[in-house]
Amino acid sequence: MDASQLRARIEAAFPGSYVEVRDLTGGGDHFEALVVSDQFEGRSLVERHQLVYQALGDAMRESIHALTLKTLTFAQYKNRTDRR
Repeated sequence: MDASQLRARIEAAFPGSYVEVRDLTGGGDHFEALVVSDQFEGRSLVERHQLVYQALGDAMRESIHALTLKTLTFAQYKNRTDRR
């Protein structure tokens, strides 16, 4: 799996979202993702991450070894101070 495939799977599960994905090692198994969606509103960090893991399904067990997630609502993204 590459970063664009991972991004596409997340975007499909979160319509209207903003998603950035980086392959941290170049090996296609260690990724960092920023997912911005209003579906996260009112949800805990654990619940947000579980939603993303569900969207990725078997890829989390088969091809992704590590995934660092940052999950924000659009309001949180607009007001954040740790810009990439």
